[in-house]
Amino acid sequence: MLRLLNLELQKLLLNRTSKILIFISFILPFFVILLSSLKINVFGFFTLELGELGIFNFPIIWHLTTFFASQFKFFFAIVVVSMIGNEYSNKTIKQNLIDGLSKKEFILSKFYTIVFFSLLSTILISLISFCVGLYYSSYTEASIIFRETEFLMAYFIKLIAFFSLCLFFGMLVKRSAFALAFLFILYILEWIIFGLLTWKLDSGLAEKIQNFFPLKSMYKLIDQPFQRIAMTKFPDKTDLAYDYAVHWYEFAIVIFWTALFVFLSLRLLKKRDL
Repeated sequence: MLRLLNLELQKLLLNRTSKILIFISFILPFFVILLSSLKINVFGFFTLELGELGIFNFPIIWHLTTFFASQFKFFFAIVVVSMIGNEYSNKTIKQNLIDGLSKKEFILSKFYTIVFFSLLSTILISLISFCVGLYYSSYTEASIIFRETEFLMAYFIKLIAFFSLCLFFGMLVKRSAFALAFLFILYILEWIIFGLLTWKLDSGLAEKIQNFFPLKSMYKLIDQPFQRIAMTKFPDKTDLAYDYAVHWYEFAIVIFWTALFVFLSLRLLKKRDL
């Protein structure tokens, strides 16, 4: 595993564009710190400081930071599709196979790289969340601080799944721009199918079916935290209640899609004439 990972990291670090995109991917989560220190002047009457509103308290901060950090995943998505596009355009895929790398090892090297950077990103966002939480949170009990850290696991799995989808599209079309376009097409397609299901079926049933779609299931791992924040500010408004927890079956759905994308990527490579 380390040999394959090292091989892929060498390729990425020799590419200037990849290095810049990876750097941006790891810098953007630090904007959570800037968000926590943001002060908004409300019509000159008073200053609103987000960090003082309680939204960075434990345990809600794990939910908030992982949700926002997951929005920055598109920068590394470009790196993932470029990994495949460059292999074909530079003919390095053929050279790697000639040098003794099997097709399975080639796909695994890409997947190990995805897991590696997803893990680094998860560690980074956990440290940022922990430090910001310690500074702003009024709770210091360990039982509260480490409650809901399952959002970190959800963040980790979400990144692996999304980048595995990018890997599959990269293998499918062999061009970075087209692979990214396929992501947008899939997003539109999921909503079209959801619209048709809503038209033909009960809206509640249509929403349950939608939660099994690739992109939607990844999104559902970490639901938006805004409604939850509103719930804490207005506890008497029962219409704000919603299920924001991370569930085991949501993990199972996303892990299934991840395994399928990696399998299909390998299948494509085995059937393709290089």
